[in-house]
Amino acid sequence: MDSINKIINFVFPLLTLYALLVFYPTYQRLKSAFYIYRNLFSENVAGKVVVITGAASGIGEALAYEYGKRGAYLALVDIRDEPLFHVAALAELYGSPEVIPIIADVSKLQDCENLYSSHVDHLVTNAGVAPLYLFEDIDDLSKASPAMDINFWGSVYCTFFASPYLKKFRGRIVVIASGCGYIASPRLSFYCASKAAVIAFYETLRTEFGPDIGVTIVAPGIVDSEMSRGKFMTKDGKLIVDKELRDVQISVLPVESAERCAKAIMRSVCRGDRGNRVGSPVAADSRTNISNNEGS
Repeated sequence: MDSINKIINFVFPLLTLYALLVFYPTYQRLKSAFYIYRNLFSENVAGKVVVITGAASGIGEALAYEYGKRGAYLALVDIRDEPLFHVAALAELYGSPEVIPIIADVSKLQDCENLYSSHVDHLVTNAGVAPLYLFEDIDDLSKASPAMDINFWGSVYCTFFASPYLKKFRGRIVVIASGCGYIASPRLSFYCASKAAVIAFYETLRTEFGPDIGVTIVAPGIVDSEMSRGKFMTKDGKLIVDKELRDVQISVLPVESAERCAKAIMRSVCRGDRGNRVGSPVAADSRTNISNNEGS
């Protein structure tokens, strides 16, 4: 038995090394060819109907402009009317044939149901809030519910009502999650939990939907937005701007521009990528890394 084990221990590593040397270059060539193919034959979103939640600022705003430049019809959703109308006007100037601003609260089931009527090609679930406080400082746990109500359930509600149309038109869901869905960050326990739930939920939906609906999960790092400028939700459930706390939380970490992030996301979406981690600390290349690039 010892002699057999010695033979196995000697032969198997050699066979493994041989297989690696023979097949790995072929695998890399096939992967590169597939990547080039998807870039050459990427999706044209001109004339397609796109719904973007949280479109009044940050990544949602930048994506509205990117889709607009490519000629998509836009339904822009946010709870804030004035900045939303401003973004809608600019998106139309950038080239969108029609932009409809919709005032809605994605944490409300009825508001999400009212977003759709007959046609959706892309759904971008971007709306979110960032509660920032230590768990042990909470006095009333119910005040922490907006993190899940908006970040998680807001995405689920929108997806539930959009999925029949997305399936009919072989559409795509673009999920704006966060690098915080993969890593722990102090004071962001509920935010991290909500984004981790979003990632797990849509990874599962990708399996359930199969080829009928594409799913691109975006997990960016720190992106220039109201959140990165210090707009947080307190333990009392109030939204405030606290630049001192922002400096403590973000410090000298690099902040990616929303425009650059949106351009990287659009490239991923049009290629049919499974995911994008632009600017994320969990990405191998924090500048432009696209992870899990296999289609759908």
